[in-house]
Amino acid sequence: MTNHETRAAIDAVWRTESPRLIAGLARMVRDVAMAEELAQDALVGALERWPVDGVPDNPGAWLMATAKHRAIDMLRRQRMLMDKHALIARELEGSEGDAYEAAIDALDDDIGDDLLRLVFVACHPVLSTEARVALTLRLLGGLTTVEIARAFLVPEPTIAQRIVRAKRTLTDKQVPFEVPRAAERAERLESVLEVVYLIFNEGYAATAGDDWMRPALCDEAMRLGRVLAGLAPDDAEVFGLVALMEIQASRAKARVAADGSPILLPDQDRTLWDRLLVERGLEALARAEALLPQRGRYTAQAAIAACHARAMHAADTDWVRIAALYTELAIAAPSPVIELNRAFAIGMADGPAAGLAILDALAGDGALAGYHLLQAARGDALERLGRIDDARDAFEQAASLARNARERALMLERAARCRPTRSAQPAGG
Repeated sequence: MTNHETRAAIDAVWRTESPRLIAGLARMVRDVAMAEELAQDALVGALERWPVDGVPDNPGAWLMATAKHRAIDMLRRQRMLMDKHALIARELEGSEGDAYEAAIDALDDDIGDDLLRLVFVACHPVLSTEARVALTLRLLGGLTTVEIARAFLVPEPTIAQRIVRAKRTLTDKQVPFEVPRAAERAERLESVLEVVYLIFNEGYAATAGDDWMRPALCDEAMRLGRVLAGLAPDDAEVFGLVALMEIQASRAKARVAADGSPILLPDQDRTLWDRLLVERGLEALARAEALLPQRGRYTAQAAIAACHARAMHAADTDWVRIAALYTELAIAAPSPVIELNRAFAIGMADGPAAGLAILDALAGDGALAGYHLLQAARGDALERLGRIDDARDAFEQAASLARNARERALMLERAARCRPTRSAQPAGG
């Protein structure tokens, strides 16, 4: 195996094994920052040894064993010096037999529980949303600081500072490395799901930059969602989120043209949709609805996505059901963006005038001021009503507000298709 192949193998192993490695170490040392440092030490060892000795048959076990021994060495050096390890030192000294070997053995227990603990720690509400996203991608996604910065178009030092501050905050606030008790678990799990969905959305429709999609982020979010589904098999919203992400991700190949420009849902070649992802998403949706018939935020959105997935042609879309689901969603998770989507669905189900009335009310409310998709939806409704000049103005305004270069170009293209007719009789005159 060449050095390049070995490095690629190490990268792949790290991406897969680092969450388990950090989770196991964090349970031992009770400090996420220290756990990551120990895991990185093990990675350095792999980079030094594997090109010489070859990749071991069980690379994950090699990394874990190396990290464990370094953790034990560290505790031997520091257990009498650092207050944060006083409890661990007492426990180790008070146990019978070889205390350090017992600690090593303990790292092999309850790996699933360790991962779940790490998820709740990385997404703890004591951290800002931006910090939760960065720390989750670092600890659970195995992404480097450079990769995270590139994905979110943020300078690398900014991401590095967020991660450092997040780990320091967890230490300073003495956030316990544990799954919260049932009374607060639902609230904390909601934070976890929000972070995973934010990561997915940034990959599915990038906020800014030159690319409309960043598939790597979608893949990481779906992987994290599947991990959560395995760790929380009785939570409906976990499966609702998995269903939503997999059904939406199924459209990836049809959403972008060869030149990178966006293709909107009505214009997509649905034969390019990944039917395996659709089926997996529908199965997850069925599981979510069986667990809790009253749909939550993610399960309702997954049900909407399923309506699109089941329509083999855009004309077959059940917009009446979609509008009803958005009404249900607006009750479960009210927000101006949900109301915007509901208005669009009503416009498709009951005609553009009905949708435009809600859109204009949203525009007048000001809650979505500066949100380009509100003006894009208004442009679509106005164009369907034959109010071409007004539609062109709306699309141009949407373009001026869009931060993503591909979306901006799409809005300008739609505006250009609305031929100027200023001398014509105004609509309704």
